[in-house]
Amino acid sequence: AQAEERYGKELVQIARKAGGQTEINSLRASFDSLKQQMENVGSSHIQLALTLREELRSLEEFRERQKEQRKKGMAVPRQSDCMEVKSPSWEYEAVMDRVQKSKLSLYKKAMESKKTYEQKCRDADDAEQAFERISANGHQKQVEKSQNKARQCKDSATEAERVYRQSIAQLEKVRAEWEQEHRTTCEAFQLQEFDRLTILRNALWVHSNQLSMQCVKDDELYEEVRLTLEGCSIDADIDSFIQAKSTGTEPP
Repeated sequence: AQAEERYGKELVQIARKAGGQTEINSLRASFDSLKQQMENVGSSHIQLALTLREELRSLEEFRERQKEQRKKGMAVPRQSDCMEVKSPSWEYEAVMDRVQKSKLSLYKKAMESKKTYEQKCRDADDAEQAFERISANGHQKQVEKSQNKARQCKDSATEAERVYRQSIAQLEKVRAEWEQEHRTTCEAFQLQEFDRLTILRNALWVHSNQLSMQCVKDDELYEEVRLTLEGCSIDADIDSFIQAKSTGTEPP
């Protein structure tokens, strides 16, 4: 748009400063036609620059709308076929950040629960083995103490297993939510990319047509100059000059 505007303004300036004022008759008419059509061509390029800026403004508005749509889920119109696709009413980036943090937190919790469960199982095994050894050779009081410890360790292992299973279930639930949010977000972004490519392709098509039409228009305007030049008669201009400036048929 800037190039078209600059080119158009320079043509207009050249046309208004062009010479030819001292010419007469048909050549003067040709000069006047050239200047007029050059000015017309310049004006048409300035008008084209305005049209291109309007196209650019529409593209900028579309880009800003897509920025907002990337932040907020909303009814996203498909530019290609005027269909409307309903997207969830949340902020995509915010919800993805939330489920990602939740998944990481629960994963860490699950790993800690696993570590605790494995340790409790080892403690329970050790306590059970100690109880078996003491049962064979120990006193009754030692046996009871060892048995109670083995029972407590086993209960602790059972509780640790319950907590571990619960954390795994929670992790799987949020993982499924994380996967669904990824799918939903990717589908929405894919739709936006489809619209972006469609809009951009159409804009380039329109732009190419505008430039092509401008070339045709330029040629039509310059054709007016060529038609004027076809009517330019050098002999007639010379004869006209002689008649206008003649001092007579006899030398002084």
